[in-house]
Amino acid sequence: MKPRTLAVCYNAAAAQSCGPQAPTGLQAAQESTHIYTKEEVSSHTSPETGIWVTLGSEVFDVTEFVDLHPGGPSKLMLAAGGPLEPFWALYAVHNQSHVRELLAQYKIGELNPEDKVAPTVETSDPYADDPVRHPALKVNSQRPFNAEPPPELLTENYITPNPIFFTRNHLPVPNLDPDTYRLHVVGAPGGQSLSLSLDDLHNFPRYEITVTLQCAGNRRSEMTQVKEVKGLEWRTGAISTARWAGARLCDVLAQAGHQLCETEAHVCFEGLDSDPTGTAYGASIPLARAMDPEAEVLLAYEMNGQPLPRDHGFPVRVVVPGVVGARHVKWLGRVSVQPEESYSHWQRRDYKGFSPSVDWDTVDFDSAPSIQELPVQSAITEPRDGETVESGEVTIKGYAWSGGGRAVIRVDVSLDGGLTWQVAKLDGEEQRPRKAWAWCLWQLKAPVPPGQKELNIVCKAVDDGYNVQPDTVAPIWNLRGVLSNAWHRVHVYVSP
Repeated sequence: MKPRTLAVCYNAAAAQSCGPQAPTGLQAAQESTHIYTKEEVSSHTSPETGIWVTLGSEVFDVTEFVDLHPGGPSKLMLAAGGPLEPFWALYAVHNQSHVRELLAQYKIGELNPEDKVAPTVETSDPYADDPVRHPALKVNSQRPFNAEPPPELLTENYITPNPIFFTRNHLPVPNLDPDTYRLHVVGAPGGQSLSLSLDDLHNFPRYEITVTLQCAGNRRSEMTQVKEVKGLEWRTGAISTARWAGARLCDVLAQAGHQLCETEAHVCFEGLDSDPTGTAYGASIPLARAMDPEAEVLLAYEMNGQPLPRDHGFPVRVVVPGVVGARHVKWLGRVSVQPEESYSHWQRRDYKGFSPSVDWDTVDFDSAPSIQELPVQSAITEPRDGETVESGEVTIKGYAWSGGGRAVIRVDVSLDGGLTWQVAKLDGEEQRPRKAWAWCLWQLKAPVPPGQKELNIVCKAVDDGYNVQPDTVAPIWNLRGVLSNAWHRVHVYVSP
């Protein structure tokens, strides 16, 4: 049976279609509660014996759900014959009512009260060693930690301060020793594999560039207003800019014997963050980009003049200018060149865009390419939606950026919902042709029309390819809520 995707299995409305109905006799077992001992549960650990798990005092037969588990069968099998709690603690998505409702379909009884003791599996908090975060961050999930700066702080500086740089983690943050850290680079045929210390990376020529990172889900919250999507409720802050320093990836690959070839090869990255199965976060980019000195892909060890903070990949991360944040793998542990893109879940089964007509029952992830370069983007950071502004003159601020090194050449701003437009002033570092890796900040001071009580402020950016943002969200809606770049709108009130 073909495994289903994350959201269809975690969608309460689709719970009945998430897999086969409960096995024969399950409903009867629920109607007359069976009591099972811990020893009985522990003997059900395979498809032949049945796969049972517990949650609290309840016992579940999940045999027919294993292959449908969104995180893969291996992760669910870790709990076979024992408690779910230690593994559910890794993923906040489990702590939602519709997930509990889905699990309830597989309940077969209760645990013997005499066996209701602390789980034998280690239940230490895998996030207990996560770093301390800045209190200004707006948290979208604690475990794993994902947060964005408030809009008014986001564009206060052209370079985002490290403590409020948006954070996108998929797993617990590893605590790595810089003295024992090694980056393993698989050598080319006839070349040599490398095991590089942090000092070894510092011995390569040092490069420093300003790069904006944006999550594929930035502004996802606007898509949820059209129709529900699965993912973190990012507002406008899943984007930030830093000055990164490190060794060029092309130099490191060349030392390992790699060279640009005609085949459609990919450079695959693996992080040192991992789940209980040992599965690490992974992603890849085309070899052609990795080997191009003009693409300026870095193995970065500094962020804004300091060693990388733990949340942002200490001691080494990949920085791929002009490319979606999902490919900027943090806590980098391994680099290899492969004939195909990474087989990581996050490369093959996530971060892809689809037609608004595609839902979780019809999605075919193999039919769409993985997101690399992102489309043109802009957003308003001041004033805030619902704010009251003074009559006379209003100051509007925001950011604009485009993927692939395309420079933003104009930001248009409207005070009347898009009927009339004014051109904002752009500010930021001078952008090089085809290397506009960083955003521009923009500002417009405009008179408030006399007697106006409300303003519908809208912005849209245009890049040097004359790509422009779409005017509404609905035509670009997709089931994962990625690539959300419609005109950004805020509604404000004018004080008398």
